[in-house]
Formats: sequence, structure tokens, C-alpha cells
Amino acid sequence: MLSARRTVYFVGPRQAEVRQEMYPAPAPGQMLVKTSLSAISSGTEMLVYRGQFPTDLPVDASISALKGDFHYPLCYGYAVVGRVVDLGAGLPDVWLGRQVFSFQPHTSHFLATPDTVFPLPGDCPVESACFLPNMETAVNLVQDGAVLLGENALVFGQGVVGLLVAALLRQFPLHALVTADLYPSRRKASLELGVTACLDPVTPDFHERLRALFPAGADLTYELSGAPATLNQAIAETIFSGRVVVGSWYGNKPVQLDLGGAFHRSRIRLISSQVSSIAPELTGRWDKSRRFETAWQALRLIRPEKWITQRFAQEDAAQAYDFLDHSPLETIQVILEY
Repeated sequence: MLSARRTVYFVGPRQAEVRQEMYPAPAPGQMLVKTSLSAISSGTEMLVYRGQFPTDLPVDASISALKGDFHYPLCYGYAVVGRVVDLGAGLPDVWLGRQVFSFQPHTSHFLATPDTVFPLPGDCPVESACFLPNMETAVNLVQDGAVLLGENALVFGQGVVGLLVAALLRQFPLHALVTADLYPSRRKASLELGVTACLDPVTPDFHERLRALFPAGADLTYELSGAPATLNQAIAETIFSGRVVVGSWYGNKPVQLDLGGAFHRSRIRLISSQVSSIAPELTGRWDKSRRFETAWQALRLIRPEKWITQRFAQEDAAQAYDFLDHSPLETIQVILEY
């Protein structure tokens, strides 16, 4: 057995701790990776931290490192970058020393096989690579929205995923792109992308200010705030026959939709978007490997490491989650360093 590794566990609502665990040397075909940094998700992961998850769902059936159900104690996370430090029999030496990304919880060391890691492109910084899951999600959201030339697009929520979606939409020849977020620091980051405007969605004049930019409403609206009430707002600001892409996962928070007003007559389409699969209409041409390659290219273009606002040592993970939970005004992306 090797020395103990350190893994972050959620042990109850708003309770996180770092545990030491023993792990074996890599078996044939496996590699041992020493983690350099990992990114905390302020969306899905914070629902787990707060205990706002449905207990009848698997954690993630598509990621081998996240098998099981949502029950405490639970190690959860999915954005780890590290360096290969040992090889099991049968793996070529070319792997040794390589920097790789993997969908893993927040752990100091992990065992992996070549099919569960992604070697970092030579021109991709480690800090940028930890955004790969969120960038893959953003690519999926843009594809599901099927944006068209000259449309008016609206994005609610300018956390990391919202910022990445806005950055990708900026590559399209839209008529206008408006974003919305509660927090000034995120609105500032959004404006720096070159969006048409970034508004505070809870101000009394939000609707009037938006209508000055979109007189008829948005053709394409994204709900990425994580707040269930925002979905009604997204529907209300969308034009006749427009699309609302729902990228937020609300966990066990109830969603009370107002579908008795303009929604029914407006023929608005609500689109469920989830990165674990490819939209059926695209599967003839797209698979996950192509989407990952697109995500890597987008990371090199956008360089999202500029949105890292706080860094914590792994042993201070409890403080990191507490800070993210109580100080969202000051955070965009929080990472753990090892």
C-alpha cells in the first residue's frame, strides 16, 4: 500500500471534511495521478453541499468515479487536473509525467485508465483545463439552443457556465446578446466579454430596460441561474415561438411554473439541456469525443482562468465551501490546490 491520500467528503448538509484513505498501487493498465488542482462547481456541487439533492437519483451514471446514490457521506466533484506519477504494468512510459484532466472527486491522488483521462494540449494551462466540464456543458447548451443568425439572445445567470455560454454566443453574428445576474462582479465579467448589456434581473425596471433592447422579446433565452423562480422570468421575456433552454439543475428545490398566462399562446419551447448526452438530432454527426475537442478549442480561445477568484488549499476545503455558500457576491470560480 502507498501512503494515504486525502479526499474531501460531504458528511451532512453544509458539512465537509478531508479524510485520509489508503489506496493500492496501480494495477495493470492503470495509472496513478497526483492532483494539482480541482475546481468547485458553484451549481451542482453546492446543491450536494447544501443537501438539496434528490436521493432517488444516481450521482452520475456516465462517470465511473461518481457511481452510487446521493447519500452522505459522499465524495463529489468532477474537475481535477494532475500529473501521472506511476504506471501499472502494460502502460507505455509516454504516460509518465503527463498532465491530464479527469472527472474525479476532490482527492489528492487517484487511479485511472487511459480512457478516463484527457491529456492536456500543450498550449492549455492547468488552470484553464479545470474548466473543461463547464466548457463541455456550455458547448452542449449552445448546440441545444440552435442559435440563428441575427437572433436576440438572453442569458440568465453569469456564473461560470453562464459566462462560458455568453462567451461562445459572442462568436455568433447575433443581433444582440443580453445577460443578467444578481452580482456586480459577475455582471462586470460579462460586460468584459463584449455583450450588448448585462442587467440586474431583480431591479424594478429590468423588464423595461430589456424591452428597450429587445422590443418583442428574446428569440433564445437561457436559464442558467440555478434559481427556480427565474424560469418564469425567462419564459416571460421570450418572444412568440422562441426557445427557452433550461440548463439549471434545481435538485430538490420546487419549481412553480406559471403556464396559465402568455406561455400557452406564445408557443414557447422549453428545452431540457444536460451534458451527459448528445441531443438526439445531432448524434448522426456528433459524439462526445468531437464535443470534447470543441471544448478544448474553446478553452484555448476564451482562457477562462481569468474568472478564478479564490484559491484554497485542499485541507481548507471546509472553509472554501463555507465561503462559496455565504459570499457568492465575491466569487466566480473557487479552486482547491494540492
